[in-house]
Amino acid sequence: MKNTLTFLLLSFIFCTSLKAQDTIVQKKNIYTEARYHYYLKTILLFNEYLDTDKGSFNTTQLRFLHPIASKAWNLRVDLPLVSTNTNSDNKTGIGDIGAGLSYIPYMKYKDEGIAFRARVISNSAADPAIGTGKWVFSPAFFFGKYFTHNILWITSLENQISFAGSKNRNDINLTTFENYFMYIFGSHWIAGDVAFRYNAINKGYPNNAYLEFGKRITKNDIAYIHPSVAFGNHKTYNFGLEVGMLILF
Repeated sequence: MKNTLTFLLLSFIFCTSLKAQDTIVQKKNIYTEARYHYYLKTILLFNEYLDTDKGSFNTTQLRFLHPIASKAWNLRVDLPLVSTNTNSDNKTGIGDIGAGLSYIPYMKYKDEGIAFRARVISNSAADPAIGTGKWVFSPAFFFGKYFTHNILWITSLENQISFAGSKNRNDINLTTFENYFMYIFGSHWIAGDVAFRYNAINKGYPNNAYLEFGKRITKNDIAYIHPSVAFGNHKTYNFGLEVGMLILF
């Protein structure tokens, strides 16, 4: 697991020395699709409900993305409002705020490309019940490819590892391998996603999968909904539902 993290860290540092090709800001490509938009300022507001063995976990999140520098860079900020509902404890408040920086160093025309992202998730939750109690660093690598003009595949490898925080909370070391397939038709899309995870702390596999249905409502407004289900040992929830709206400007 340490080797995986080291590789991702070195990959992210190396990519910053590369110059993004002009085509990535001049032509439509994989990272202009709704779920991976890099080149316009974007506000994403979504609500995710998760059913757990002990009750429910609900997150209402505001995400802001802003292209910077040559527009091959992208800044992301996440502000979550979290609610838990169990038989013994109900809590609502600000969750762990996160910020990330993404970079696209390579694009082969518009058919395929790679991207890197590094995020830091803070130990900022208003209550221990709605946060991890840890500071987390999360590097990720993405590869995307169009199989046809309307079938898109994006795969990613991400590692989340805690580096500071409460000694009374469990450390975090989670690796995720995710595959996202999107079929685009007109102003709509249908997508499927499967994420395989390995938790190195409890030796568990908290995997999940979802189906997604999306529609471009106006030129700058996009809505989507996706139901999800978790599987594997030590899974963190049973089933969930996320509804979101993107505003591009």
